[in-house]
Amino acid sequence: MAGAVALFALMDAGLKLLAPHYPPLQVGALRGLSSLPFILVWIMATVGPRSLLRVRWSLHLLRAVLGIAMMAGFVYGLRSLPLTTAYAITFVAPLLVTAMAVPFLGEKVGPRRWFAIGVGLVGVLVILRPTGEGMLTLGGLAVLLAAVCYAASAITVRLLARTDSTQAMVFWLMALMALGSALLVWRDWRPIQPAHLWIIAGVGVAGSLAQVALTEAFRRGEASLVAPLEYTALVWGTLLDVTLWGVLPDRVTWIGAAIIVASGLYLLRRERGQSGEAASAPADSLHP
Repeated sequence: MAGAVALFALMDAGLKLLAPHYPPLQVGALRGLSSLPFILVWIMATVGPRSLLRVRWSLHLLRAVLGIAMMAGFVYGLRSLPLTTAYAITFVAPLLVTAMAVPFLGEKVGPRRWFAIGVGLVGVLVILRPTGEGMLTLGGLAVLLAAVCYAASAITVRLLARTDSTQAMVFWLMALMALGSALLVWRDWRPIQPAHLWIIAGVGVAGSLAQVALTEAFRRGEASLVAPLEYTALVWGTLLDVTLWGVLPDRVTWIGAAIIVASGLYLLRRERGQSGEAASAPADSLHP
């Protein structure tokens, strides 16, 4: 899991490098297209192509729509936000998953969990700072929208996991996201600059290896023990921000991130030891 998070951080750094040069939807399409060849190799080496056809198409299409919106929002936010700040906002996604599980999955959430969710949302407000310094930016709101879309997508994963393979969920998400994003941005598609080809290839390799590592992590370990390692993204985000862009998040961002992480760890501790789908691994990461 730690390796998966590090690889996703490298992938996101590539997306941030591409973001100033191409529309967000084009970056999303490039992310999907660059990963598909490697994902197909993984599928052939594990379950074979037949598992890709016996799927619940309606949920896959819904998940693709959510994935396109998630990727577009995340990439748009990366244009103006450091990786660390974007990660801190997306960490609210597990809290939103818990809240959405009540109406959509019929799960029961007690008052202590609702309190933890509320605390996590306060952490997001601290990062966005809607008053005072006026840091409530379009980039921050776009990443928050991406987190909401991720949470909704995670709900569909829990439904799809009852019938579809992990490989099918990963493949169709990437394929439909790439196709949908490409169609939506077709008229505004910008020619790929030769200097960016290595970045796109790196995004594909890192994203694919990260997805495989993530799947293996949840297959081999309990979700309540593996999931907290998602928060190591803050370390990688900080290192990449300093190395590539020479920026560091400010103190208020760290305070907000600490609040969100603390509330997320509390929720994971409450869920530890519980059986069922909610405790098993979703096939997604907090990083689109």
